[in-house]
Amino acid sequence: MATCSIDAEYKGEERYSKLSLAYQTEEDKKRIDDAIEAVIPQYDIKPELYNSDVNGGKKVLVIEYHDDYDREAGAVFEKILDILQIKCV
Repeated sequence: MATCSIDAEYKGEERYSKLSLAYQTEEDKKRIDDAIEAVIPQYDIKPELYNSDVNGGKKVLVIEYHDDYDREAGAVFEKILDILQIKCV
């Protein structure tokens, strides 16, 4: 099992869900990108994706869903976290 240096944070409320994935290395960025490319096309609902810098040289990729009436985002996030081998958020 690979050591995970990716931190995950979930926030959500009615019809809105956001998963933030903080990383530091290009290897982790590639792992995140690969997971997103493998999972997101499986669903009809499409997220907004954006990147930003955080303290300590880390960057964060945010996956955000608005108007998620059928609550598909939860399944998307679970699959992405599973691929990245992140057990706790």
